[in-house]
Amino acid sequence: MKRIILAMFLLAGLIHSQSKIFPFKINKVVLENGLTVLSVPFDSPGIIAYYTVVRVGSRNEVEPGKSGFAHFFEHMMFRGTEKYSEHIYNEILKRLGADSNAFTTADWTAYHIVASSDALETIIDIESDRFMNLKYTEEQFKTEAGAILGEYNKSASSPFLALYEKLQDLAFTTHTYKHTTIGFLKDILDMPNQYEYSLQFFDRYYRPENCAIVVVGDFDQEKLIELVKKYYGKWERGNYKPEIPKEPPQTEEKIGHIAWKGKTLPYLMIGYHIPEFSTKNIERASLDIIAELLFSKTSPLYQKLVIEKQWVDFIQGSVPDRRDPFLFIVTTRIKSEDLIDSVKNEIFKAIEELKTKPVSKKRLEDVKSYMRYSFAMSLDNPNSVAYTVGHYFQLTGDPESVNELYALYDKITPNDIMKSARKYLTKENRTIVTLTEEKK
Repeated sequence: MKRIILAMFLLAGLIHSQSKIFPFKINKVVLENGLTVLSVPFDSPGIIAYYTVVRVGSRNEVEPGKSGFAHFFEHMMFRGTEKYSEHIYNEILKRLGADSNAFTTADWTAYHIVASSDALETIIDIESDRFMNLKYTEEQFKTEAGAILGEYNKSASSPFLALYEKLQDLAFTTHTYKHTTIGFLKDILDMPNQYEYSLQFFDRYYRPENCAIVVVGDFDQEKLIELVKKYYGKWERGNYKPEIPKEPPQTEEKIGHIAWKGKTLPYLMIGYHIPEFSTKNIERASLDIIAELLFSKTSPLYQKLVIEKQWVDFIQGSVPDRRDPFLFIVTTRIKSEDLIDSVKNEIFKAIEELKTKPVSKKRLEDVKSYMRYSFAMSLDNPNSVAYTVGHYFQLTGDPESVNELYALYDKITPNDIMKSARKYLTKENRTIVTLTEEKK
């Protein structure tokens, strides 16, 4: 019932399009060493979410042969320190009844805990310690490198990793988005030999000016800042700035195919180069809406391919937020191999129609409304709020950019939709990957 009331409150605040989509106050304090502290009071009595946001992902893996290290540290950060060993760290979290985990993406790594608010100082103590004093032996390093190979092999049992690997490898020639977050297999196999490089990677990126602490829930602001200064104040600032290579424009269509050794239905994945995340570029924002217009469950294409003809069992369009230019990605699983070309042609037909036939104002407003309300309804617990703050901070350095983005959505017209589709969803700008069962 509480979640329903909260959702109703948030939706009521969004009746007017000029209202901020993110309805909570974000307190921001930057320590002398560059560490950013973002805190959001939230009605969750006795509960807090605590995120450590590191602005490093597979995007930062610029040296040849060294992909996968951002994801590697998602694992290694749980190896402990001299003060709190791996065992003691886990025991503390267990005693607190805390929910703790981490994830890595192309652009950022996040470590998150949900726990009782009276455990705040304990959490700040153990988290600051591992970020400032992580310590692991070469033997521990090699053990974890082996575990990452096991994780890769497990992921490789699904067609999705193979599809994304092939798509990004084909679509990108220069930028580090050429490899997925887990890294190239050849680099993972060589990872046990890269102990010294791992120390260098940690020293470069796990620095206060590259991180933010996000706290959401039931806490006292003055006490929070006092504790953060006490435990993180001696963390030394770094000075490394990576040179991320720029991807040149794609000038012709690229096509790849994967022969899958296991039993599978055919897959089709299409990627179009698009600009980086922006709260100012209306063309980029229009692509977010295009993904909903073309591929949501209410779209004519979805209704035709999934419901009426039943040629595919799912189809989706995604526009991942990235700090550098990335891809508009279409993914579908097709019922039989002889339907691949027909499905592909229906997708291209729907895209071409969007370029020439203005979407109705009602349909456009319905999509905008759905995007606003579904986002607002996701902000119903401290963890999801903390994730949202962390996500927009890692993209722009300013979590308030979420409000700028949704304000930009409100300005998009049917003409903007057509212009963006014409500019980016073109044959010479696309990469197509198919996956079918290997012929015996």
